[in-house]
Amino acid sequence: MNALLWTLQVLLALIFVAHGWMLLAPPPELLDAMNASMSTSFRLFLGGAEVLGGIGLLVPSLTRILPGLTPLAAAALLPIMIGAVVTHVQRGEVSATITTTVIAALLATVAYLRWKVRPLVPR
Repeated sequence: MNALLWTLQVLLALIFVAHGWMLLAPPPELLDAMNASMSTSFRLFLGGAEVLGGIGLLVPSLTRILPGLTPLAAAALLPIMIGAVVTHVQRGEVSATITTTVIAALLATVAYLRWKVRPLVPR
């Protein structure tokens, strides 16, 4: 169980840091499309929140300094993912809807299991 949770935490952290970084510093060819679908300030807010959330999924658990922040980070990323699911449904993007729904379910799983079932103890 613990190995599965660590694997999920690492994969989710990689997903959120990579996607967040793409929102913060998008490639020039994607910038116009991103600015057409959301404001620059909202894009930067989402990117920062995703990067910080991705870091929060791993760093507290690895260092054992305030490991209770890990389930909090996972739970804090859930509203972003729910918004992403709603956005993809409205746009009719089926594969993106499925992907974001699965990621949201994995986040909820990590949040619950690290909070109630297998919490990490601090130093």
